[in-house]
Amino acid sequence: MSTGFDIESLDWDKQDGLLPAIVQDATSLRVLMLGYMNREALMATLACGKVTFFSRSKQRLWMKGETSGNVLELVGVATDCDADTLLVQAHPHGPTCHLQRSSCFTEAPGDALAELDALIATRERERPDGSYTTKLFAEGVRRIAQKVGEEGVETALAAVAQDDEALLGEAADLLYHLAVLLRARGLSLADARQVLAARRG
Repeated sequence: MSTGFDIESLDWDKQDGLLPAIVQDATSLRVLMLGYMNREALMATLACGKVTFFSRSKQRLWMKGETSGNVLELVGVATDCDADTLLVQAHPHGPTCHLQRSSCFTEAPGDALAELDALIATRERERPDGSYTTKLFAEGVRRIAQKVGEEGVETALAAVAQDDEALLGEAADLLYHLAVLLRARGLSLADARQVLAARRG
């Protein structure tokens, strides 16, 4: 996502100098919250890399997470076709909602595979005791690769000899183990998606 637009070209007059700013998780694509930005808030966001809004209740600039620490790390900003609304993509550091939820929109859809990939990355980094994912990482790439092979065979067998529910269960197991294998090699499902995107056409 780019930030290649002229701030002054945005339609600041429509809502008295404020633009709605929809914040989206750059990994899961889940909508996290809606805030408002004036020129100064947008410039502060672009300058410091932390999403900053104009608080209508406090009548001042407000960096998300300035008291809680749950900041939104900027990835990019885009404008809509009328230049009067912003789409802000960010990496959340902690819950976005003041109710300690990941999103202010409890039913906001997201990308389940991206969320799984992010969880596996957390497990790889933190290695919590009792986690199956931690156990896999401890066993190393060869064992994880073996599990991917086993799950691939089980998925193929389910496709020809079992019902849809069994096939979907095996496919989910395969995707999980594949995500762990990629992470063990320092890669991610997002990297594989980029390869697929490059092949389109």
